[in-house]
Amino acid sequence: MNDWPEGWSDENRGPRYGRGSAGAQPEGARVMRQVRRGPGSPPGQGGYGTPGPAAPPYSSGVPQQPSYVDGQGHDDGSGYDSGYNTGQVYGAPGGGPGGPAGAGTRGPRPAPNWRRRIKWTAITVASVLVVTSVATYFWADSKLHRDVDLSKVIDRPATGDGTNYLIVGSDSRKGMSAEEKKKLHTGSAEGQRTDSMMILHVGSSGDTLISLPRDSNVEIPSYKGSTSGKVYPDTGRHTKLNAAYAEDGPTLLVRTVEFNTGLHIDHYVEIGFAGFAKIVDAVGGVEIDIDKGFKDKYSGADFKAGKQTLNGEQALAFVRTRHAFATSDLQRTKNQQKFLSALAHQVATPSTVLNPFKFYPTMGAGLDSLTVDKDMSLWDLASMFWAMKGVSGGDGTSMNMPVSGSTGGNLVWDKAKVKTLVNELNNDEKVTVSGN
Repeated sequence: MNDWPEGWSDENRGPRYGRGSAGAQPEGARVMRQVRRGPGSPPGQGGYGTPGPAAPPYSSGVPQQPSYVDGQGHDDGSGYDSGYNTGQVYGAPGGGPGGPAGAGTRGPRPAPNWRRRIKWTAITVASVLVVTSVATYFWADSKLHRDVDLSKVIDRPATGDGTNYLIVGSDSRKGMSAEEKKKLHTGSAEGQRTDSMMILHVGSSGDTLISLPRDSNVEIPSYKGSTSGKVYPDTGRHTKLNAAYAEDGPTLLVRTVEFNTGLHIDHYVEIGFAGFAKIVDAVGGVEIDIDKGFKDKYSGADFKAGKQTLNGEQALAFVRTRHAFATSDLQRTKNQQKFLSALAHQVATPSTVLNPFKFYPTMGAGLDSLTVDKDMSLWDLASMFWAMKGVSGGDGTSMNMPVSGSTGGNLVWDKAKVKTLVNELNNDEKVTVSGN
């Protein structure tokens, strides 16, 4: 007795796998459990609502079997779905019963939400900038050497308007090897002296940079020893300004400047030989226009006139040279102002600030080389830097302390002009006094 429904005999089931079949196609759906069995199709349609030959009648009690269709929706008579191998599984979106036209194909992808993408990109960038800025701040702040205690300075003048920085270039050789001393022509003298001193006034009426010749004739006032704490009386002794630093360091130098000018010093900044050269090399050299060529065997200077880029070694020779000039200290202070202004301008260029491979080494070299007062903040340091850059750009005034003559080889300040200059600075007024 044939158990198959009418129309499903071995003769019309077609070739199939197993049971000795040599056909190339798999056997019917009854052994393919993943095929979805749908309700009976009306006459004249295939198993899934597609046009096809009329379904044969079924004997009582036998469930209806699924029908296979080819990729065009037609029954190929083999009992095999040619679309199955292409990944068009029945029941998937667009490919099952009742699906949209074009069964077996994906619908259009939704358009990207650009507003949302831009929003999250902006949030990510802002977060990275905030984290980087905060990390940079704490990194930079940790590098400052706050070693000078201005609270030890006694009998100080009243604080005026604006902010006054005393900027000192010392001949400190701390941490330098014998080879470095030879290369930079620093010598090996013991102790420390000041090679350059400047007062930078930052105010609302314009910034002013005033060089103090190290050979200035000044009176050493009463002062408190930086280490002993003992108060030394004023004996009326006059000497060169840089001798104050050699005698008792930064606090006596500040005390001496304040006593001889009447100007309150708010912050102290010092840099040594090696640090200065490292900053110049880190920034990639500094371009400067030298008016007249000169040589100096003591500093190692050998320059021709014209524009040129100086490396750290050359820059140090340029700012230290004094023996090549008839007016020695006055010409040297002008060279120092000129170079420091050019250095500040170079550091602030986009090629340095926006390049992390140049910005961080430059900042690191600068901060490692600076000695500042205990109250100096990074904001104060940045304000000083931008003021120096402004002076170099013509937004401020650059001058030497007014000099009226000399005595015993020391330069004597013009008392009348100095008094007018200090009054203008204390009141944060535009400077009208000219220097030498």
